[in-house]
Amino acid sequence: MAATASSVLVVHGPNLNLLGQREPEIYGSQTLAQLDEALQARGDQLGLRVRCAQANGEGAIIDLLHQAGRECDAV
Repeated sequence: MAATASSVLVVHGPNLNLLGQREPEIYGSQTLAQLDEALQARGDQLGLRVRCAQANGEGAIIDLLHQAGRECDAV
C-alpha cells in the first residue's frame, strides 16, 4: 500500500491578494498566484500536498483553520 502525501495548508492573510500590485517597490512584483505556484512546486519536491488559501477577514481565516484541522496534517 502506497503512503499518502502529507497535506499542508498555507494561509495568506489580509491584503496579500494585492501582492505584486500594491507597493511593488517595497513588496516586489511577485503575485500571490506566483507565490502559490512556487510553494506547490516545493511541496511536490518534498512529497507534500500544498493547498494555499487567502482571506482578508479574521473570521474567514478561522474558518480555514477549522476546516484544515479535519483535512490537513499541518498549517
